[in-house]
Amino acid sequence: MIDTFLVPEKTAVKAKGDGPAVEVSAASSRVFLFTLNIKDVIEQESLDVGIFGSADGNAWPGKPLETFPQKFYRGQHPMLLDLSQTPDIKFLRAHWEVNRWGRGDGVPKFEFSVSIKEVPPDVLKEATAEAKSLA
Repeated sequence: MIDTFLVPEKTAVKAKGDGPAVEVSAASSRVFLFTLNIKDVIEQESLDVGIFGSADGNAWPGKPLETFPQKFYRGQHPMLLDLSQTPDIKFLRAHWEVNRWGRGDGVPKFEFSVSIKEVPPDVLKEATAEAKSLA
Protein backbone atom coordinates (compact mmCIF):
# COMPACT_ATOMS: atom_id res chain seq x y z
CA MET A 1 0.00 0.00 0.00
CA ILE A 2 1.53 3.29 -1.08
CA ASP A 3 1.41 6.00 1.59
CA THR A 4 4.27 8.48 1.27
CA PHE A 5 5.19 12.00 0.14
CA LEU A 6 5.92 13.41 -3.31
CA VAL A 7 7.05 16.59 -1.54
CA PRO A 8 8.28 15.91 2.00
CA GLU A 9 6.68 17.62 5.00
CA LYS A 10 8.05 21.06 5.93
CA THR A 11 9.52 21.66 2.47
CA ALA A 12 10.26 25.39 2.17
CA VAL A 13 10.62 26.78 -1.36
CA LYS A 14 11.44 30.13 -2.92
CA ALA A 15 11.66 28.95 -6.55
CA LYS A 16 10.31 26.29 -8.88
CA GLY A 17 11.40 22.71 -8.33
CA ASP A 18 10.68 18.99 -8.41
CA GLY A 19 10.08 16.42 -5.70
CA PRO A 20 11.69 12.98 -5.74
CA ALA A 21 10.36 10.25 -8.03
CA VAL A 22 8.11 7.73 -6.26
CA GLU A 23 7.63 4.26 -7.75
CA VAL A 24 3.97 3.21 -7.99
CA SER A 25 4.28 0.05 -10.11
CA ALA A 26 3.60 -2.24 -7.13
CA ALA A 27 0.27 -0.57 -6.31
CA SER A 28 -2.67 -2.98 -6.26
CA SER A 29 -4.95 -0.06 -7.12
CA ARG A 30 -4.03 2.52 -9.75
CA VAL A 31 -6.13 5.21 -8.04
CA PHE A 32 -4.30 7.64 -5.76
CA LEU A 33 -5.32 10.38 -3.34
CA PHE A 34 -2.95 13.36 -3.32
CA THR A 35 -3.11 16.01 -0.62
CA LEU A 36 -1.44 19.39 -1.04
CA ASN A 37 -0.88 20.72 2.48
CA ILE A 38 0.21 24.38 2.58
CA LYS A 39 1.55 25.28 6.04
CA ASP A 40 3.06 28.73 5.52
CA VAL A 41 2.74 31.54 2.96
CA ILE A 42 3.38 35.25 2.68
CA GLU A 43 0.99 37.73 1.10
CA GLN A 44 0.65 38.25 -2.65
CA GLU A 45 2.05 34.96 -3.92
CA SER A 46 0.82 31.86 -5.72
CA LEU A 47 1.73 28.17 -5.82
CA ASP A 48 1.11 25.86 -8.81
CA VAL A 49 1.67 22.12 -8.32
CA GLY A 50 1.44 19.44 -11.01
CA ILE A 51 1.76 15.66 -10.85
CA PHE A 52 3.94 14.10 -13.57
CA GLY A 53 4.25 10.46 -14.60
CA SER A 54 7.12 8.50 -16.12
CA ALA A 55 7.67 4.97 -17.38
CA ASP A 56 11.30 4.80 -16.23
CA GLY A 57 11.77 7.55 -13.61
CA ASN A 58 14.28 9.37 -15.83
CA ALA A 59 12.31 10.83 -18.75
CA TRP A 60 9.49 13.17 -17.69
CA PRO A 61 6.98 14.69 -20.14
CA GLY A 62 6.39 18.42 -20.38
CA LYS A 63 2.70 18.09 -19.52
CA PRO A 64 1.42 16.99 -16.10
CA LEU A 65 -1.07 14.16 -15.62
CA GLU A 66 -3.04 16.45 -13.30
CA THR A 67 -2.65 19.78 -11.54
CA PHE A 68 -3.97 21.26 -8.35
CA PRO A 69 -5.82 24.54 -8.87
CA GLN A 70 -3.55 27.53 -8.24
CA LYS A 71 -3.28 28.24 -4.50
CA PHE A 72 -2.70 31.43 -2.52
CA TYR A 73 -3.47 30.45 1.10
CA ARG A 74 -2.79 27.86 3.78
CA GLY A 75 -4.90 24.72 3.81
CA GLN A 76 -5.29 21.10 2.75
CA HIS A 77 -6.38 20.38 -0.80
CA PRO A 78 -7.18 16.80 -1.90
CA MET A 79 -7.16 15.45 -5.47
CA LEU A 80 -7.83 11.98 -6.92
CA LEU A 81 -5.87 10.62 -9.86
CA ASP A 82 -6.88 7.43 -11.69
CA LEU A 83 -4.01 5.77 -13.55
CA SER A 84 -5.90 2.56 -14.37
CA GLN A 85 -5.88 3.45 -18.08
CA THR A 86 -2.15 4.25 -18.12
CA PRO A 87 -0.31 1.08 -16.98
CA ASP A 88 2.96 2.31 -18.52
CA ILE A 89 3.35 4.96 -15.79
CA LYS A 90 5.51 3.48 -13.06
CA PHE A 91 6.83 6.63 -11.36
CA LEU A 92 5.22 9.86 -10.15
CA ARG A 93 6.68 13.14 -8.99
CA ALA A 94 5.48 16.64 -8.16
CA HIS A 95 6.66 19.82 -9.87
CA TRP A 96 5.93 23.28 -8.45
CA GLU A 97 6.10 26.86 -9.64
CA VAL A 98 5.90 29.88 -7.33
CA ASN A 99 5.19 33.52 -8.08
CA ARG A 100 5.14 36.73 -6.03
CA TRP A 101 3.93 40.21 -6.91
CA GLY A 102 3.29 43.54 -5.21
CA ARG A 103 5.36 45.12 -2.49
CA GLY A 104 8.24 43.55 -0.60
CA ASP A 105 11.35 41.80 -1.81
CA GLY A 106 9.60 39.88 -4.60
CA VAL A 107 10.85 36.46 -3.47
CA PRO A 108 8.03 33.97 -2.84
CA LYS A 109 8.11 31.66 0.18
CA PHE A 110 5.92 28.61 0.70
CA GLU A 111 6.12 25.74 3.16
CA PHE A 112 4.13 22.79 1.88
CA SER A 113 3.98 19.05 1.27
CA VAL A 114 2.25 16.71 -1.16
CA SER A 115 1.25 13.29 0.12
CA ILE A 116 0.19 10.31 -1.98
CA LYS A 117 -2.00 7.48 -0.73
CA GLU A 118 -3.16 4.51 -2.71
CA VAL A 119 -6.94 4.11 -2.60
CA PRO A 120 -7.62 0.46 -1.65
CA PRO A 121 -9.67 -1.50 -4.23
CA ASP A 122 -12.43 -2.33 -1.71
CA VAL A 123 -12.86 1.35 -0.76
CA LEU A 124 -12.92 2.32 -4.43
CA LYS A 125 -15.53 -0.35 -5.21
CA GLU A 126 -17.74 0.75 -2.31
CA ALA A 127 -17.47 4.45 -3.26
CA THR A 128 -18.26 3.68 -6.92
CA ALA A 129 -21.35 1.66 -5.93
CA GLU A 130 -22.52 4.46 -3.64
CA ALA A 131 -22.00 7.09 -6.34
CA LYS A 132 -23.99 5.02 -8.85
CA SER A 133 -26.85 4.62 -6.38
CA LEU A 134 -27.02 8.40 -5.92
CA ALA A 135 -27.02 9.15 -9.66
